Amino acid sequence: MTIQVPADPYPWPFDGGLDPTSLAILVIDMQTDFCGEGGYIDSQGIDISLTRRTIAPIRAVLDEARRHPEILVIHTREGHRPELVDLPEVKRWRSKRVCPGIGEAGPRGRILVRGEPGWEIIPELAPAPGEIVVDKPGKGAFYATDLEHILRTSGRDHLVLCGITTDVCVHTTLREAGDRGFDCMILSDGTGATQPEHHAAALTMTTMQGGIFGCVCGYADLVRAMEAL
Repeated sequence: MTIQVPADPYPWPFDGGLDPTSLAILVIDMQTDFCGEGGYIDSQGIDISLTRRTIAPIRAVLDEARRHPEILVIHTREGHRPELVDLPEVKRWRSKRVCPGIGEAGPRGRILVRGEPGWEIIPELAPAPGEIVVDKPGKGAFYATDLEHILRTSGRDHLVLCGITTDVCVHTTLREAGDRGFDCMILSDGTGATQPEHHAAALTMTTMQGGIFGCVCGYADLVRAMEAL
């Protein structure tokens, strides 16, 4: 059984029907530091409703995907080792310009440090038993991780991306994936950014020039397609 998803600017995937055994859903950085009270984004005074708006759509996608064990679900978390040996000085410096810096104490523990409460994935989207979690020190999910190895060895070459933020970690991962030959689709309402115009721009950049980075669709269209499996 294969499926095809209505998407912009072309039905996804590009090569016709999608076999679910070739599909991976990447849930990117749905962590307290990015969408929870007292986290890194919240401590900058940014309205976290802009990132939390993604929770219900992502949950609906996960609920349906979990009915089909042949679909691979992967979660990512951005964060640094407690010793901060993997934290570039320029990244630390930039973070201190807007709030207490990465690695420093905040309301949810040390900011963006592995093992701290703020670094954890929010309870509403907690990984189910057996789902893979990829920990990454940077914005892209392929940098300094084993994500590509996991995808290649499990035969996954079609990727659905959701999570936060659309313009930073999601789009960096999208671009990394495209250069590696993966066929990608972003969920328009399953992604969010700290500024609405940045979210809109990231989606537009994805679909320009015939889909230079991939496709965009709403979560409901993906759920309906998976229901047909």
